[in-house]
Amino acid sequence: MGKGGFRGGSYGGGGMNMNMMKQAQKLQADMMKMQTELEEKTYSAQSGGGVVTAVVSGKRELEQLVIEPDAVDPEDVEMLQDLILAAVNEALRKAETSMSESMSKLTGGLNLGF
Repeated sequence: MGKGGFRGGSYGGGGMNMNMMKQAQKLQADMMKMQTELEEKTYSAQSGGGVVTAVVSGKRELEQLVIEPDAVDPEDVEMLQDLILAAVNEALRKAETSMSESMSKLTGGLNLGF
């Protein structure tokens, strides 16, 4: 083996490593910024034709629950429970989908070489 081949390979690799480190740092900063922005957003969903509305934050916390009087039937509490669960779960799915899509856009072109 020639000495020049080994040294040449290490210099070339070093330059790529610095570039990759800079890209990784930028990606990390962009991801942190995006995560903060997404956590500040709210996502809402309705069920029962709009008689129950749930609003969740990007932190996946229920922030508001609106129940129209028409949804309250003392004879059918289970229906109201189902409507609440459906609205909350759909709002949480919307939040998760939005976050996943945003992160995919940010990292979509990333080639980690694995």
